Amino acid sequence: MEQYEALNGQGAARSELEQNEPLNHQSMETLLQESLGVELPQAGEIRRGVIASISPTQILVGIGAKSEGIVSGRELEALSEEERAALSVGQEVYVYVVSAEDVNGSVILSIKRAQEQMMWDNVERKLANQEVIETTISGYNKGGLIVHVGGLRGFVPASQISLSRRSMAVGDTPEQRWAKMIGEPITVRIIEVDRGRRRLILSERAATPETRQSIRERVIAELEVGKVYTGRVTSLANFGAFVNINGADGLVHLSEISWEHIRHPSEVLQIGQEVQVKVISIDREKKRIGLSIRQLQEDPWQAKVAKFSVGQLVESVITRLTKFGAFARIEGDLEGLIHISEISEQRIEHPKEVLKEGDVKTLRIIRIEPEQHRIGLSLRRVDSGAYLDKDLKSLMAELQEETEKLSDEPSAPPEQMSS
Repeated sequence: MEQYEALNGQGAARSELEQNEPLNHQSMETLLQESLGVELPQAGEIRRGVIASISPTQILVGIGAKSEGIVSGRELEALSEEERAALSVGQEVYVYVVSAEDVNGSVILSIKRAQEQMMWDNVERKLANQEVIETTISGYNKGGLIVHVGGLRGFVPASQISLSRRSMAVGDTPEQRWAKMIGEPITVRIIEVDRGRRRLILSERAATPETRQSIRERVIAELEVGKVYTGRVTSLANFGAFVNINGADGLVHLSEISWEHIRHPSEVLQIGQEVQVKVISIDREKKRIGLSIRQLQEDPWQAKVAKFSVGQLVESVITRLTKFGAFARIEGDLEGLIHISEISEQRIEHPKEVLKEGDVKTLRIIRIEPEQHRIGLSLRRVDSGAYLDKDLKSLMAELQEETEKLSDEPSAPPEQMSS
């Protein structure tokens, strides 16, 4: 029971972090589900559930879906005997959605993965808040010290160990230098988190008090929202990169690093790299600085969508079908969504009743949302009388263009005409 109470605290921290993420970080699918009041489980999310039944081969957990989710097979085997013995019917647990729907239509869950994900959420929160952590040295290797933070194994490189501790590390081998330090307390700060590579890097030097707080307060007082500064990348995490400006770290959220889709900041940035950043927010009370790199770059999506307008008819290729609608490629890699309510005048249960992937369809643009990079399309409004004037003007413009092309073509020589 104690482990789940601890997880509850980590879950609250996760919620706090998610609330601070910008809206455009949410997927289009999530926004549509919220607008329709649908709370279907999504693969990769963590939910709080209640154990409905326990058997030797599976655990059923109610998560607010149509039916209970299942913890079975490898996901059940991942739990130790002690962990399984601690579970009971009616107990609240956190579960990770492995699959929203398997071949039998069941929701597949994992308790172990939820625990791990929440541990990573916890260290990401500590990185975001630049928390100083008190822990104990549990091991070593040739490159530095091993410590544990929130159940995860972390590494303190030799270059990030304090000068006073390094001065005591004498000897020719790692064992001679570090073995006697096992069990000693150590104060560290997280400088890099990469859950995909299970990489957690810490620094004892960064956790030393010195005058970091006073420097940060001074820099925050001097910074101005909207201005551009030169900084240096100090640490990377799944959710973004920290850039130091004049002695204070600011966060460049993952969504503010590049206009292109990236999964991790390390795809375009590296620690120590010098970058230009724009200050987009300052929370002087919490002493947080929000930065952007992409706002100093041209938005390619805006250039692609500039030629299109609401009400325009476009020829598109259906690329993907979902329960809530269909995605269609308008031009190049520019896509829009046909919500299921915009597919047919008659009520349908799934887009596949009308469309299939690869179909070439004439669609009407009914919405363009530049900030969210979203285009709304409609199949049922293609012949709508509400757009008659626009369609006539578009047709006249096309005819005028054809006429001008014909008039610009060179006429045949007189001798050819006479013959």
